[in-house]
Formats: sequence, structure tokens, C-alpha cells
Amino acid sequence: MTASPDNPVLLPDGSTPDPYPRYADLRETGEVHVVQEPTGLCRWTFVGHEHGRRMLADPRLTKDPRAAWDELAAAGYVTGDPHTDQHMFHLLNTDPPDHTRLRAMVQGSFSTGRAAALRPRVVRTVRELLDGLDPHRPVDLIAEYALPLAVRVIGEILGVPTENFDEYHAWASAGLAVPGAATTMSRAEAYTRMCGFFTDLISRRRAELRTAAEVPAEPDVLTGLLLAQEADGALTEDEMTALLIFLLNTGQEPTVSMVANGMLALLRHPEQLDLLARDPGLLPTAVDEFLRYDGPVALSTLRVAREDIEVDGTVVPKGGIVSVIMNSADRDERRFADPDRLDVTRSPNPHLAFGHGIHRCVGVPLARLVGEIAFGELLARHPRPALACAPGELRWRSTRVMRSLAALPVLLAPGDT
Repeated sequence: MTASPDNPVLLPDGSTPDPYPRYADLRETGEVHVVQEPTGLCRWTFVGHEHGRRMLADPRLTKDPRAAWDELAAAGYVTGDPHTDQHMFHLLNTDPPDHTRLRAMVQGSFSTGRAAALRPRVVRTVRELLDGLDPHRPVDLIAEYALPLAVRVIGEILGVPTENFDEYHAWASAGLAVPGAATTMSRAEAYTRMCGFFTDLISRRRAELRTAAEVPAEPDVLTGLLLAQEADGALTEDEMTALLIFLLNTGQEPTVSMVANGMLALLRHPEQLDLLARDPGLLPTAVDEFLRYDGPVALSTLRVAREDIEVDGTVVPKGGIVSVIMNSADRDERRFADPDRLDVTRSPNPHLAFGHGIHRCVGVPLARLVGEIAFGELLARHPRPALACAPGELRWRSTRVMRSLAALPVLLAPGDT
């Protein structure tokens, strides 16, 4: 079937408990579909693994949102105010050479070696959080475990104080919501608050740095960006603010969902839970399987066609907004054997949860490290957790990009209550 803007399809809403049967239907009927959001925005959406992977790295697509600015403004994703919309121009929304320049400034802070050096501190944080959980009452593994863990870790790397992590989460949640969705604040207000927060923090840190006796041997990201700006002026103030907002948001939201979605998958597959609890050596493959099976990033961020692109008889027109449903591609039966089955031993596992190409997630080593420690330490202490509510009572947040639970109530030691 040929995709057409005259006959758009609807995707499951972010709050849909199980979108995977619908994704399977879409894969059956074509590689690319025109999807219309409730906002009116139309996307040329890829659902299979092979073509999805290609699109994530296709140089015929630009990441610059200005290539579809009118459509984004009409849908409410941008306001048209340059100051309010400055958050849009970050690492993920740029092409080379700007993307190359920005990524080089932060790549070292998220390297495999830097992640490994953080292991003792991540373990200490996880154990402190577990110490605070009462195994004899239902605990929300998101609010009491995954969220504070994610914010503390990314806060340390960025050099951002983490006392008000609930506030950061509220900002990120509103920023990721579909325009018009019921949230505690609007997208514009959320980004205005984040910009104000980072503008003040940058100003204070710059003053501290100018009076410091020496520069840290391994500076946090904010300090490193200030040093780079001071050295050669290769970073504007707006770029620094947008980059920090992007890193704070992407450092917490996907990590929270990775832990929550992965734990829910284990609770629904007790034989896999038992296997992982008995064999911690499976943690690396298990984390990759959680990311594949029910990944935190359901839909890729947008790209825009620089020219007409033909795919299996369908032409994505120049100016068309392109996305990939990662969670559909990662259940593609043509790429994964028995894709709807959770298998913590699955290897190889070429999932697309981290993206692909030059825009592949900069924090992959850190994400894997945090995931392995979060699951490993929890199951070492509480190897038989159980869901503390009926499955039908779980609620998924209404976001278009993220696949995330609102809460995950769990009994850590159900046999002791």
C-alpha cells in the first residue's frame, strides 16, 4: 500500500498500554506510513528495522527544525519567538559541521572510560536509594528509585545541583508532551523555566571559575563548556543553554523509562526475572533486551527530507517530516526471532533504542552502566519483587516520543508482608 497524506493513519496514543499489535499491523501493510498527530502535524513514518535504520543515518534528511518551521509552529511545537524557541537548536537538532562541533565538546564526558570511572559513585547512589525503600510496603520504583537515580547521575556529569529533581522532571515531562496535552505547565513555560534556570547557573559558574585557583582535571560538562567558550569562543550562550537543557532531559527521561519498562517486563515474565536474579552475568544482554522489548524512546525525533526520497514505491517528498517508530522496528519479525518474547539472553541484539548514525545517543556507555547497576543491585537485594497493583491499573504517560509509565508500584519482598 502506498502512503499518502490524503489517507493518514493514526498511531496508538502514548497512554496505550500495548501499542505493539498496532505496530505489527502497520508493518504488515507497508514500510512507510503517513501519520497524522492530533496536533495536525503529519510525519512520514517508518515502521520496519531495515528501512528505519537507514533513515536514521540517511544524509538526504536534515535534523534542522527550520526546514519544517511553519509546520512545527502550526502544530504548537514552536512559538515563533526566537528567545523562547532557542531550546530547539541543540545537539540532536543540528547537522554537520555544527553537530560535529557540539558533539566533540561533550563526547569525552560520556565516554566508556568516564562511565567506568563513575561506577563506584553510581553503585553508592543506588545502594543509598535502596536503603531508603521499605520492602514491606508498596514503593513506586519511578518516584523513589529510577527518577532520583537518573537525575543524580546526570546532574553530577553536567555539574547541575540535583536537590530539586522533582522540578526538573516536571519541566522535562511538560517539554516532551504533545502540544495541547493536559500537563502541569505548557511546553513554552517549561522551556522558559529551564532556560532561566540554566542562564542563572551559567552566570554563577562562570564567576566561580574566573576566581578559582585551578581548573579541575576532569571538569563536569558545564565547566568544560565554559572553558571552551573562554578559550576560543566556539560556543554561543544560546547554544550552551540549549545543549544543557537537552542533556538534562535526555539524561533523565530515557533512563527512568529504561529502568521502569525493564522491571515491568521482568515482572510480567517471572521465568526471565528468576533467570536474571540467579545469574547477574546476564545483566549486559538483559539491559539491551529491555531496550529492544519495550524501549524508552518509542518514536525518533524528526528529520526533514532535503529532496524526494523513494522507498519501496512510496516517495517521501522534499520537505516531508520523517520519523522512525523505534519500538516497532525493534519488534520486526524480519530482524528478530520471536520478537514479542522477552529473552534476557538474546545476542546479538541490534536494536535501535539508541538510534543510529551520527546522531546515535552520546550517552550509550553511561546508560548501559546505570541500567546494569540499577537492575543488578535491586535484584541482588530483592530477587522476587512483585507488582503491587492489578496490571490494568498501570497508567502510561501521554507523550508522543517517550514510552513511559506514570508510576510503577512494586512490593520488593512480597512474601514478607
